[in-house]
Amino acid sequence: MLNNYRRSAHQLAQLVYEQGIRSQQVLDAIAATPRHLFVDDVLKHKSYQNTALPIGLGQTISQPFIVARMTELLLQLIGSNAKVLEIGTGSGYQSAILAQCFRSVYSVERIKALQWQAKRRLHQLDLFNVTMKHADGWQGWQSNAPYDGVIVTAAASELPQALLEQLNEGGVLISPVGGNEQQNLVAVKRQGHEFITQTLEPVRFVPLVAGAIN
Repeated sequence: MLNNYRRSAHQLAQLVYEQGIRSQQVLDAIAATPRHLFVDDVLKHKSYQNTALPIGLGQTISQPFIVARMTELLLQLIGSNAKVLEIGTGSGYQSAILAQCFRSVYSVERIKALQWQAKRRLHQLDLFNVTMKHADGWQGWQSNAPYDGVIVTAAASELPQALLEQLNEGGVLISPVGGNEQQNLVAVKRQGHEFITQTLEPVRFVPLVAGAIN
């Protein structure tokens, strides 16, 4: 059974490669990560499809291509020896990919039950360079700022100012922005007191909700 999942993860890595992902570090992380551990039992048969899946509480595990795309973008812009803030831990799958690509990851999740499950999964995979916090993602994680990169895994109606201010000089934020009708992935680079925004491509994410719940 384990070999089947390994083969499936390698096939998933091949699939995102065929869709344009070229970072070997990201492809290796996709191939090494058992995505079935991050979804409910009833959806395990869909674990290695290139599709978003519900994880309960109105949240989803993102499409593997989008996880790979956002990670690759950050790698290209800030390099692997970087400190990254993730907003929206969710299932922990994106966290697991980030952990294999960057020096250290700080991840904030507003739903306590999801954060606890994600932490358990990452420890199960011996990924210990991710530090987690249950809090309002709109506020970031000020006490550990600044960050070289920020990755937001839910769509904000507008970029949270707190996240921009927690970027290092030259740091980059990758986030979906928009409402229910239209969302775009954007990259924002900090240059002194200015923030240079580049719009990349249309995407589809659940909304970034303010506040934290137990």
